[in-house]
Amino acid sequence: MHPLAGLCAGWTRCSRAPSPSTAAGTSPRCTCGPRDIVRVVRARLRERHIDVREVRLNGSAASHVLHEDSGLGYKDLDLIFRADLRGEREFQTVKDVVLRSLLDFLPAGVNKDKITPLTLKEAYVQKMVKVCNDSDRWSLISLSNNSGKNVELKFVDSLRRQFEFSVDSFQIRLDSLLLFYECSENPMAETFHPSIVGESVYGDFEEALEHLRCKLICTRNPEEIRGGGLLKYCHLLVRGFRAASQPHMKQLERYMCSRFFIDFPDVAEQRRKLESYLQNHFVGLEERKYEYLSTLHGVVSESTVCLMGHERRQALSLITMLAVRVLAEQNVIPNVANVTCYYQPAPYVADGNFSNYYVAQVQPVYACQPSNTFCPWLPCN
Repeated sequence: MHPLAGLCAGWTRCSRAPSPSTAAGTSPRCTCGPRDIVRVVRARLRERHIDVREVRLNGSAASHVLHEDSGLGYKDLDLIFRADLRGEREFQTVKDVVLRSLLDFLPAGVNKDKITPLTLKEAYVQKMVKVCNDSDRWSLISLSNNSGKNVELKFVDSLRRQFEFSVDSFQIRLDSLLLFYECSENPMAETFHPSIVGESVYGDFEEALEHLRCKLICTRNPEEIRGGGLLKYCHLLVRGFRAASQPHMKQLERYMCSRFFIDFPDVAEQRRKLESYLQNHFVGLEERKYEYLSTLHGVVSESTVCLMGHERRQALSLITMLAVRVLAEQNVIPNVANVTCYYQPAPYVADGNFSNYYVAQVQPVYACQPSNTFCPWLPCN
């Protein structure tokens, strides 16, 4: 635990900014500040007899408040509501409360009586996730915002693994700030503000904060993370972070790759995951996509030991294809009829007939479009 009296201004900047939930189709634009949606949702959950123990700012947004110069920024405003979710009724109540709360922020003159929860979901919600098993009980509702940061409301009863790396393990308790907004008649100032408390679910707050300031990569047991943390790890490398212990991280890379291919065993799933990650994490940074894919290719090539030879080549072919497409989109290469691909065999490949070189015939990359019928094998000659 660590007192963070000087962090109020950072959260205030995040919470004051209006977050327009960009509507789909002809639905009216819904505009609200994160602070307002937190206040309304928490109050209505308590009215429905769901106890909200505390509200926290989580993940990359909390890291940004702690150290703005990390170079990571933040993609979404991730807010955690610690709540009692005993069964399906509580999960459904949370969903109903969040959707109904959006009605409060619609423009004046809108006939709210005719707007159903399904309409609200389709218009203003980017995604919904519910996890309910022996170790994890939580749900996520992400409010879409095409012109800024999405607001992700995460309702957590229990969650076994709450971080990927030490630099995104921070959580900042917001209850004292929310109480200040409700009760204080005077505005917040440098000499007049509540104290707030932050912690690192990685364990040691000071160690994790030092990792953030010095751009060090550190984690533990990546096999516990969905996807192994592989995509985030390569993202950190591209952003200038380096392993706190290179030999140890090389060992962990194998666990990252193994878990990634366990969670995404099919090449079509791998493609969807990679394309989604590129789309969501490189907004305004399109020029870094190729470097990211090259880094990912290197890690997968060197550290994947859980796949058969043809499965490994499929995965590397996919990454190569995406990298070539990125170059074409950036007009680095106007057209590609022939691509020379090199693959370094894994250390365990002892077959003397194994060839690490072939020439692949590729259609002009301008024609590359997402397709459910994508074949991972490039035609070879």
